[in-house]
Amino acid sequence: MIKFKIVLLAFVSLVVSACAQEKTVFPQEALSAKLMNTNDVSFTLEDVLKKHQGKTIVLDIWASWCSDCIKSLPLVKALQNKTEKNDVVYVFLSVDRKQDRWKKAIKERNIVGDHYFVNSNLKNGGMKGALGKAIDLNWIPRYMVVGKNGTIKLYNAIKADDKKIIEAINADK
Repeated sequence: MIKFKIVLLAFVSLVVSACAQEKTVFPQEALSAKLMNTNDVSFTLEDVLKKHQGKTIVLDIWASWCSDCIKSLPLVKALQNKTEKNDVVYVFLSVDRKQDRWKKAIKERNIVGDHYFVNSNLKNGGMKGALGKAIDLNWIPRYMVVGKNGTIKLYNAIKADDKKIIEAINADK
């Protein structure tokens, strides 16, 4: 009986640690998620990643209604200033409910970067849409770092001043 418990405990530990590992590639569901830029042109996440291929990409998943997202904007700007000499692109993916509020927030808050709206129909949009599910989105803001080679260097950070973001950027030089 004791051997069984030890084997069971080892198995559970293995499963939990395997699930806790960060992903290094986007699942197809994420890559095919429908996005729209500020000029109302449709893209997929895969299109956006290809556009910036060869550069380090910081993905900032946010919404104009999210107080934590708005409070973090000065930290994002500080991060942008800190990394401006690196070959880093900032891509903002909004899970806003309404496009007009998203566009207004970009302008009012002077958010500098490449902006996309996660289409808000039930299948593809918002935090609980296809993209949100594919990247395990359970909180915003959410920061991810994609390396120059297209692999995910940092899968999940919820604070713009998380040291792991800078570490991932610096490791991708």
